[in-house]
Amino acid sequence: MNRNQIVSTEDLKEFKNELLSDIEKLLQNKTGPSLKKWLKSSEVKELLKISPGTLQNLRVNGTLPYTKIGGTIYYDSDDIQTMLKENRF
Repeated sequence: MNRNQIVSTEDLKEFKNELLSDIEKLLQNKTGPSLKKWLKSSEVKELLKISPGTLQNLRVNGTLPYTKIGGTIYYDSDDIQTMLKENRF
């Protein structure tokens, strides 16, 4: 088994598109009361079913805006919706 694999820019773009599509589907299928205005990192990870590393990548590359107060990071639920719409193909 070859453990060395080359990941191309195109592979990363495809992964990003698939991830955003999955996130959008999850948000569209959410039932019950509307989302809170501000979500903590743990809530965003649970809502979107993503890992801490994926959430960090969304922050670092500027895909998902955030606010940090003290040691706690908050995400605006409107920004999550906007991120999904802006990255739709």
